[in-house]
Amino acid sequence: MTTVRSFAQLSAEDTHIQEHSLEVPEPQGHEVVVDISHAGVCHTDIHVREGGYDLGSAGWMSMTDRGVKHPLVMGHEIAGTISAVGPDVTDRKVGDQVAVYPWLGCGECATCADGHENLCMHASRIIGIMRAGGYAEQVSVPHEKYCVPLDGVDPAWGATLACSGLTAVASADHVLSMTALEKDLPVAVIGAGGVGLMCVAALHAQGLTNIAVLDRSDANFERAQELGARQTMLVQDETTPDDVKTALGDTPVAVIDVVNSGTTATLAFNTVRKSGRVILVGLFGGEIVLPTVLFTLTQKSIVGNYVGGLQHLHTALSLAREGRLPRIPVQETPMTADSVQQTLDDLEAGRSRGRTVLTVSR
Repeated sequence: MTTVRSFAQLSAEDTHIQEHSLEVPEPQGHEVVVDISHAGVCHTDIHVREGGYDLGSAGWMSMTDRGVKHPLVMGHEIAGTISAVGPDVTDRKVGDQVAVYPWLGCGECATCADGHENLCMHASRIIGIMRAGGYAEQVSVPHEKYCVPLDGVDPAWGATLACSGLTAVASADHVLSMTALEKDLPVAVIGAGGVGLMCVAALHAQGLTNIAVLDRSDANFERAQELGARQTMLVQDETTPDDVKTALGDTPVAVIDVVNSGTTATLAFNTVRKSGRVILVGLFGGEIVLPTVLFTLTQKSIVGNYVGGLQHLHTALSLAREGRLPRIPVQETPMTADSVQQTLDDLEAGRSRGRTVLTVSR
């Protein structure tokens, strides 16, 4: 057993981050210990720190009810170097630089065996939510397969691919799987933050050429265009589908909503064309009310996308390695209790640009 520094939320009632001693056991079986070098900060951590998700009139989804325990070491975007391996590990070795796949299920059911542990119905072992995560000097990983080699990808960039990157690749797959999709058909992305920018990059990397980005702020519009967006549009609560269609000059065949509030999801559904697809990615929360007959008459579909499977992380890293997934802005900050706290506060207040990655010094 090794004791390392971590930065944790000590109780559900207190949102402050404090230094905390974390015990990391010696690896057994296929377990791996990773010395963390970089840990990305994600908006999901805001919801975890707040204690749950807004379900609109259905109430509140409590993290405690889901089984989250405190003290909680958050952080699910992790890169580092393997420092210890269990006796049964054969595919990884000490010294390998890796990104860690955090979205763990039971690891035994057919869904997990198919590489979709993020959709496991039996258990949730998410690193950084259900078990100690990346805001620490080390992390214990239950199987070597969850440690994906960086193979030359910058670890600061690679860490973010474990969440925003694989989410973008999985969301793009929902668009690309549409029947008779032509590469120049319009696709809209609502939200130009870190995940939204990654979605633009992932769509463009897969050959789509007519991408529009919608956001309340134009702060990241220039970067969105650099990553492959053809058009950008400022939107407000009162923005109508006709406003969007007029601004874009066409009706989107698909809309990826990385905000997913009641307002944005409603706008997405009412804007997408007949037989189009809405992919809801964000966790802002709320609810939508839609006439059921419209689903029949328009054959529109709404699909949820919760992060992605292990294969999506492999794909994201491959695209990054090949230069087909351009790097979004990444700001590196030394990891301390104060920097974790400040970064989470800035992200919640909308003051962040791109992604913030915390670095561990030894």
